[in-house]
Amino acid sequence: MEGTRRGTRTRVMAAALLGVLLLASGCRHEPATQQVITPVEVAMVHVYSGSEGVAYSANIVPYSQVVLSFKSGGYIESILQIKGADGRMRNVQNGDWVERGALLAKVRTTDYENQLAAAKAQLAQAQAALDDAQLNYNRANALYASQSLIKPDFDAAKAKLDSSLAAVAGAQAQIAEAQQALDDCSLRAPSSGWVLSRNVEVGSLVGPSVSGFTLAEMHLVKAVFGVPDTAIKNVTLGAGQTLTTESVPGEFLGHITAISPAADPKSRVFSVEVTIPNPHLELRAGMIASISMGGSKLAVPVPVIPLSAVVRSPRDPGKFATFVVEDEDGKSVARSRDIQLGETYGNQIGVTQGLNVGERVISVGSTIAIDGEPVHVMQ
Repeated sequence: MEGTRRGTRTRVMAAALLGVLLLASGCRHEPATQQVITPVEVAMVHVYSGSEGVAYSANIVPYSQVVLSFKSGGYIESILQIKGADGRMRNVQNGDWVERGALLAKVRTTDYENQLAAAKAQLAQAQAALDDAQLNYNRANALYASQSLIKPDFDAAKAKLDSSLAAVAGAQAQIAEAQQALDDCSLRAPSSGWVLSRNVEVGSLVGPSVSGFTLAEMHLVKAVFGVPDTAIKNVTLGAGQTLTTESVPGEFLGHITAISPAADPKSRVFSVEVTIPNPHLELRAGMIASISMGGSKLAVPVPVIPLSAVVRSPRDPGKFATFVVEDEDGKSVARSRDIQLGETYGNQIGVTQGLNVGERVISVGSTIAIDGEPVHVMQ
């Protein structure tokens, strides 16, 4: 009887607790979680035949770039003055053009002038000692020839002369060294070019080997780009090459002047350089140029997608995949699909299995897309 009453109380308490929970859940208004839709860009799977050539993106770099460092340390007392856009004189700075031999900066010369003066005084003293030693040697030589001087005295005069000659040579070397140190107080442009950086100000204390300026020679420029191993056989030293840029109209003709002997261990591409004359300084360092190479027609056209669309397969890390954008109930949804890759063609790669021509794949945002989640296709 007592057990029956305890069971009844337990069921009543459980029912009461359930009612409280239901009431609490009914009274509490949870804010609705709004799903964040990932923005992406897409590319169409299309057929590549090779007849149109392979487009590469190249980076324009200076033909030569030199870092100018100080050899003589001290305080900077002057920097090259250039008229600015407002008509006022100012220190030379990044983006300015300087001519060959221009005095870019000068270290205070007082200490080095004093060292030069001290070296010259030492030379004068050594020269006076040499003149005296020369007279003594000449006299000793005459007496020794007439057998009026013993050999030890003659040898002493000869040794004194040799020592004086060495002292003069040492003093002359010190003068040359002091003069060179004085000349090195002036930092000059070894060639005409653009100033890429200036690291000193008037009053700065610099030491030997401190970088002061970086100059770039731009009458010739280099376009640097990467070529995969499947296409490197088509690249030949000395071959003519045309490039274009979006910032400068027209075409620029250059020649292939360097091919890396080994591929980059990370990107697995070979670095290629094209040297282009730039007499009007239209091409600037950092510009992006487009280069078309190849153009040999493929025996069998292949479907291709951008390299940026390829990701690791979530089902098998040893395989590759891509995200296909499909329309489901009026929404764009990302669907992961395993693919098999073929050859690389510039910034594109062939797909031998897993995709159909005309399908849309995520080219930008593939690394943050989630299988089955909606995405917003950017136009």
